[in-house]
Amino acid sequence: MDETHLAAAYGRVRAFTEQLCEPLEIEDYGLQTAVEASPPKWHLAHVSWFFETFLLKPFLAGYQVFHPQFEHLFNSYYEQTEAGFWPRPQRGLLSRPTVAEVYAYRRHVDDAMARLLAECPAEHAETIQARLEIGLNHEQQHQELLVTDIKYNLAYNPLRPAYRADLPLAKVQDPVPLTFTGFAGGVYSFGAGPEASQPPHQHPNQHNGQTQRQSHSENHSANLTQGFAYDNEFPRHQRLLEPFRLADRLVTNAEYLAFIEDGGYRHPGLWLSDGWARIKHEGWQAPLYWEALDGVWHETTLGGRRPLNPAEPVCHISYFEAEAYARWAGRRLPTEFEWEHAAAGRPVAGHFVDDGRLHPTPAAAGTLQQLFGDCWEWTASAYLPYPRYRAVDGALGEYNGKFMSGQMVLRGGSCATSRNHARATYRNFFYPHERWQFKGIRLAEDLA
Repeated sequence: MDETHLAAAYGRVRAFTEQLCEPLEIEDYGLQTAVEASPPKWHLAHVSWFFETFLLKPFLAGYQVFHPQFEHLFNSYYEQTEAGFWPRPQRGLLSRPTVAEVYAYRRHVDDAMARLLAECPAEHAETIQARLEIGLNHEQQHQELLVTDIKYNLAYNPLRPAYRADLPLAKVQDPVPLTFTGFAGGVYSFGAGPEASQPPHQHPNQHNGQTQRQSHSENHSANLTQGFAYDNEFPRHQRLLEPFRLADRLVTNAEYLAFIEDGGYRHPGLWLSDGWARIKHEGWQAPLYWEALDGVWHETTLGGRRPLNPAEPVCHISYFEAEAYARWAGRRLPTEFEWEHAAAGRPVAGHFVDDGRLHPTPAAAGTLQQLFGDCWEWTASAYLPYPRYRAVDGALGEYNGKFMSGQMVLRGGSCATSRNHARATYRNFFYPHERWQFKGIRLAEDLA
């Protein structure tokens, strides 16, 4: 990609971050109502810190930092930088710098990045391009965090204020029937890399009397050998899959409500030990943002509080809740490799932040709907390195590798993810108790 295209991509991504902040009031920018949910002001500054730290300071001759202490305030978790970082739980305690100063910091960084991309010293061009790609994808990740953190911060308020009152409502309807697609067992390739892959194989049988749908197998290697991928998606490698079936859509609000009404949150036998301890400690009785008002369930959305739509995917679910629901339903969660095998080669189509809905949408009838967008899908896989994985040296090596402990993998993207940020090999990861992201459930089961 030449300098002109790099500069255009940089401009688009940076502008969209600020577009997401346009509906905010000035009081919203500094709010942090949970450790996980950073203030919008911090996100705006942190992504600028990333470009300053990893591109401008090492590669732009004569670059002058905007403020010498911003390196400390807006570093997230990189231990190998000299300045250290301000504690994450205390990001919302800082009234200064002001919002105006943070936007001035962004302008300062943007002007310097324009100079760097125009000059782009030949001896560093390859490194600059690689780090710019990481920086742009990093900012897209923080755009998603902006959306989910704003939602959490506003929903904390008993007034349940809307981020955007004009957000569209999905039509209230009955969910499409739950069907499954079967896949044959075998040895298959996974992850990003140059190796050509094999198409997924649909299983020819029917199971439990439910319709067996055909799996999509064309262009299976598309987007695997081209485009950006994080280091935790490498290297491409092989694994054995047993025959399995994957649900053709996400679990709906109506289906999850049946779990609640059947006493799902009251039966310890359905829950992992840590999940049951979390229920007792936090008093969970329903997904995050659900409220029963006068006997009617409502859900707080970025458009304010609305009656629960039975056909929409259930979201803001922890891994513990997803696993308990799957057990109650007589199924299980898919592994990340089953999910990737089913998704590989399929178009990245779904409801993303680009569509401006900012909420999951009911599935249409069809094979393997909602694989991308709508909700991140919990898998049964712990977040661990692939065989032969090695983190890169230096602070950038802290981006993914050091978090490979105690977290679970999610796949597919959500309604807060950018469409061009999603791909079949993308590995998201969160702790099993966390719920504030758009996280949902897709069921799987074994095929004898």
